Amino acid sequence: MFEAVEELLVEHADLEKRLADPSVHADQANARKLAKRYAELTPITRVYREWRQAGEDIEAARELAAEEPEFLAEVKDSERRREELTEELRLLLVPRDPSDDKDVILEIKAGEGGEESALFAGDLLRMYLRFAERIGWKTEIIDFNESDLGGYKDVSVAVKTKGNSEPGQGVWARLKYEGGVHRVQRVPATESQGRIHTSAAGVLVTPEAEEVEVEIHANDLRIDVYRSSGPGGQSVNTTDSAVRITHLPTGIVASCQNEKSQLQNKEQAMRILRSRLLAAAQEEAEREASDARRSQVRTVDRSERIRTYNYPENRISDHRTGFKSYNLDQVLDGDLNAVIQSCVDADAAAKLAVAQQN
Repeated sequence: MFEAVEELLVEHADLEKRLADPSVHADQANARKLAKRYAELTPITRVYREWRQAGEDIEAARELAAEEPEFLAEVKDSERRREELTEELRLLLVPRDPSDDKDVILEIKAGEGGEESALFAGDLLRMYLRFAERIGWKTEIIDFNESDLGGYKDVSVAVKTKGNSEPGQGVWARLKYEGGVHRVQRVPATESQGRIHTSAAGVLVTPEAEEVEVEIHANDLRIDVYRSSGPGGQSVNTTDSAVRITHLPTGIVASCQNEKSQLQNKEQAMRILRSRLLAAAQEEAEREASDARRSQVRTVDRSERIRTYNYPENRISDHRTGFKSYNLDQVLDGDLNAVIQSCVDADAAAKLAVAQQN
């Protein structure tokens, strides 16, 4: 492990020199690529230097303890610190998801439960919008289909960072664990006898694809236009401005009806389509990979029921990690960090176990 770190230190020093050269910044795309790699290596460099210093501290404390026993406590403290740094370094060397720094498109769809499920989908949307606001991310609702009681049958929102994020703190790095079935247990607004019902909503999170990442041929698209609709006659256009785009080779469909013009709706639908095609391509690559590779890429299953929101007990439970807390009201107000961190930690531990086996 430490031989590999020494090589990374050399690369880090080389990148530092190159980024200090003004001529490098003439090519902004290349400069951003170099700066991103430099940012990835900086934590590894810092921790490794602290690890080496801890080793030197241990040797010095042992020499002193040979003459003065009271320094034995310092030896133990330094050894404990070095063990902590060793574990931190191992985690930093775990292969990173190349999409971690990407922005995402997050889609929420009501499931079984009718209006109650749609209302819960609205609660999830607010939770993610508040979470993004707390972190400082930008959000943009791309498309939505409201229910009669003010919930959402489905809604798509783009979540973007406002600048360069720290390694592991990008939008996809944090939100990729949210994909799956979210279950709610509560007394619905439509329940007259106070009985607790269980319903669910589905969340799909995909990294937002750049145009260069997904090649889409015009001949592979079927574009349909139609009049947008809304509950109770609201938001009904008098022109065919809503757009539905079907990618014929895959059957993947994306639509948008909330912008004022057909061109704007087409652009938004293409954003969603690109992200869905990128996600489909990545999933296909994972299916074709070995079992070990799949476990590195996806150690937390996002296809099954992942979380339960129990209103009577004010409890939230993540079924993948065993995380449980009794502050559901705060979580729904955007305090999601602890829940997400349990997934990040479980994912890192699983990847580390695979890396140690290889």
